[in-house]
Order: sequence, then C-alpha cells, then structure tokens
Amino acid sequence: MGTVKTKDGVEIFYKDWGTGQPIVFHHGWPLSSDDWDAQMLFFVNKGYRVVAHDRRGHGRSSQVSDGHDMDHYAADAAAVVDHLDLKNAVHVGHSTGGGEATRYVAKHGKDRTAKLVLIGAVPPIMLKTESNPGGIPLDVFDTAFRAPLAANRAQFYRDIPEGPFYGFNRPGAKVSQGVIDNWWRQGMMGGAKAHYDGIKAFSETDFTADLKSINVPTLVMHGADDQVVPIDDSAKLSVKLLKNGILKVYDGFPHGMCTTHADVINEDLLAFVKSTG
Repeated sequence: MGTVKTKDGVEIFYKDWGTGQPIVFHHGWPLSSDDWDAQMLFFVNKGYRVVAHDRRGHGRSSQVSDGHDMDHYAADAAAVVDHLDLKNAVHVGHSTGGGEATRYVAKHGKDRTAKLVLIGAVPPIMLKTESNPGGIPLDVFDTAFRAPLAANRAQFYRDIPEGPFYGFNRPGAKVSQGVIDNWWRQGMMGGAKAHYDGIKAFSETDFTADLKSINVPTLVMHGADDQVVPIDDSAKLSVKLLKNGILKVYDGFPHGMCTTHADVINEDLLAFVKSTG
C-alpha cells in the first residue's frame, strides 16, 4: 500500500499486490478500493499483479474540495499507473469506475493498456438528453441521490445496499448484513462533498467519444437485473460504440454482482484476461 501525489497536490491511496501482468481496478461510487477484495485476492493468487486506488475524496485518499469530475478521476488513475510504471495492463472498472477507466484508457492509457473491462458501468451517459432519450431524467438524480445524501448521508448509505445495489430488495434474495455493513463503511470513509459532486460526474458525463476512440479488446459485463445502471441505456449502447467490444449479459444479476456472484464474475474475468486477440 502507498500513496502518490497528483499534479494538483492530491494524495491518492493505492494497493499494489503481487507480480506478473498488472490488473488495475477502478471502484464505484461512493466506495473505495476495498470493494474489489474478492477480485484482488482471486487474481493475486492466480499470479497477477493487482492494483487498486481510492478515488480522490473517497476512502483513504485526500478529501479535497475540488476536482470531482471524470477528467480529474482519469488523470489521478494515470498518476498511479505512471508512478508504478504499469505496462500491458488490464483495466477493470465497475459503475462510476467504468467511466473512470474508459476516460483513462481514451485519454491517458492507450500505450499502457492491453484490455479493458466495464462492469455495470455508467457509459455512454446515464442522463436523459435529446440525444439519449432512454436515459434517466435529471430530477431523479436530484431527488433519489443529492437530496438524501445532503439530508442524512449515513442513512442513505444504509438504504442503497439494503435495496437495489445488490438486489437484496428482490423476492427470495439472500441478504448479507456483512456486505451491507461493508458498503456503509466504505461510503462513510469518504467525503460528503466528493460524493455529492460525484453524482454529476457519474450521471452527466458523456463517454461516447471515449468509447469510439478505444481500440483494445473490451469486455462489457452487465447484470440484466441491474437496478442502478439499467442495461438498455448503458452496456447495450456502449458495445455498439466500441471498435473491439464484447457484451456478456448475466440474467438476474444485480449491480453489485462482483460481490454477490464473485465466483462467476472472477472466472469470466480470468478467461478474458487470458484470451488472445
């Protein structure tokens, strides 16, 4: 574990375990690199070097006031990659981290990236606009995200994992209190300002141009029952914009499928990392 200081003076916390081909993990909102525990343990034991960082304002990184946007997120990821001199890396991004990884590969990492994986990821754009009529209206992000975060962040961070994030609100779901508590713990480690500003970053950023510019093999993985980032306006559109994209849909899987179905996701990730072409 260590830190790297960005050009604008932000301390970014990262984990760096193992040796071999690097796999870099980009976490979702409002979590931290700890959300990748199941994947990092799996891959380090398979002989890979695994790296994950806490986004600025999240986890153990600096709780700064500014820079909570995708351009800064991608530049911060580049600072970690450059500091560790990672080459031939596979970048894996979940949810907001999928947007961060997309922007990183498009703007910073083309010479250092072997493959890209987007899991339950926010690209191309979540917000409903004239060019994206299937998106989510702005007032939904205001009422369902910004208002409850500002009013009672601690309770809001109980409600999300208890409900749609892991599909624990579905009939017959096997609920894990430990998973819920761990989500809350990660969220509350970060800063309210960063999380509030991050809502705009994950919902309003348009990644269309980024996706079109990416040439590396890209696996787009998405749960068909993702209640947080609906598949029809995300993964199904992203794969059409990618030059070398493959879509893999998981029937009944939730947004947090990397945790709830880690055994399935890890094996599919491994197969993609090991694949040629």
